[in-house]
Amino acid sequence: MGSVDIGIDLGTANVLITLGKKGIVINEPSMVAYNTRKKRVIAVGDEAYKMVGRTPVNIIVVRPMKDGVISDNVMTEVMIKEYIGRLSDNMLVRPRVIICVPSAVTGYSGWDT
Repeated sequence: MGSVDIGIDLGTANVLITLGKKGIVINEPSMVAYNTRKKRVIAVGDEAYKMVGRTPVNIIVVRPMKDGVISDNVMTEVMIKEYIGRLSDNMLVRPRVIICVPSAVTGYSGWDT
């Protein structure tokens, strides 16, 4: 039995996810809705986008990517897990995942150039 390949492009505006040879299967906004009282995520992507400007004060909608870099590690992780979970519910094998990460966007003093 072969493995399943998932490709993820984390963008500031949208997340693109490809599945094997099917091409793009998810193209949704890079957004997460979070309930600050209950301390849990309530929506990701399109559903979170629909909540912008329409939520009570205890629900915030964030963009975990800013200017091409990850600005909120926890929300980015939640977002990635949610998207992979949507795709892998019906899979019998663990997928191979490749994530596109921009290089040289932010400086890192430990690298010599």
